[in-house]
Amino acid sequence: MTFSYNQLFAFTEAIFRSIGCPEADATLATETLLSADLRGIDSHGVARLVGYVRLWEAGRINPTPRVGVTYETPSTAVVDGDGGLGLVVGPKAMRVAIEKAQLVGTGWVSVKNSNHFGIAGYHAMLPLAHDMIGVAMTNASPLVAPTFSLDRLLGTNPIAVAVPAGEQPDFVADLATTTAANGKLEIAQRKQLPVPEGWVQNADGSGSTDANAVKNGGALLPLGGATGSHKGYALGSIVDIFSAVLSGANYGPWVPPFVAFLQPPTDPVGQGLGHFFGAMRVDAFRPADEFKAHMDNWISTFRNAHAVEGKKVLIPGDPEREMAAHRILEGIPLLDAVVQDLEGVGKKFGVKLQ
Repeated sequence: MTFSYNQLFAFTEAIFRSIGCPEADATLATETLLSADLRGIDSHGVARLVGYVRLWEAGRINPTPRVGVTYETPSTAVVDGDGGLGLVVGPKAMRVAIEKAQLVGTGWVSVKNSNHFGIAGYHAMLPLAHDMIGVAMTNASPLVAPTFSLDRLLGTNPIAVAVPAGEQPDFVADLATTTAANGKLEIAQRKQLPVPEGWVQNADGSGSTDANAVKNGGALLPLGGATGSHKGYALGSIVDIFSAVLSGANYGPWVPPFVAFLQPPTDPVGQGLGHFFGAMRVDAFRPADEFKAHMDNWISTFRNAHAVEGKKVLIPGDPEREMAAHRILEGIPLLDAVVQDLEGVGKKFGVKLQ
């Protein structure tokens, strides 16, 4: 089924208000969440709404957090999310980074006591409006086995970087540090399809194409495949350290999980989930117009590279930008299983999906 952006926005906002979010926070959370659906990242959009409600019902989300800075220097800060929705905590923390960058050129913010924040790309793109480069990272449910490990010690731990351009569309890279995000497994599960080789391993460490392998004790695999997973493992570790060890959030296997089949650890080493944000004013390095002109040249050069037959060279952010332009006009398709989940949560709060 296909729904308009406005239909899904009204429904999602009403659900967030139903769990106690103030109006402004409900609107912000909805905008953050639906940015994933618009950009074609269906695994992290409205399909996750029931998950946030589940965490709220379990007492793991504070709908009225007092998000605040607990430690800072002119260019850095630690933000305590007070157990709030990461969809709300994230943008507020990035705003702190932007404000610091406006004053001193760059701003770096590590966050503790938060929850799942949607797609990293949304947060990284916020500084673009200020002629700034944005960086966003977060740790996540411990579903990933480091290279040669049987234990799940890391999350999919995404990294996003957004860079402003002039005439060309902005450069936006948003990637998990695993071969595939857990949300793609969830989509395969809903479609009852196998997953490609190299995505997951079984509990004994053997390769698998079973979309339920992680639920059955297996693990997601780091980016890099059979010969290069140490690189994805290193990147995921960096995200975990910047997001959590630096801020005082939980890290590694102590990260409170978003997925329903794992329970939160009983021996936390920190507070909630962690994020890391950066904002860099371009004119802290060179004149912004000059930089953006060269970004245009960079993008044009790569976009016009000779491509293999039947293909074209893309710039990070191209597919998502094109998808957003299409879906804002044509609507957002949802799997039947997702529609059923949304109708179920809507019934719980007396909110109709229409």
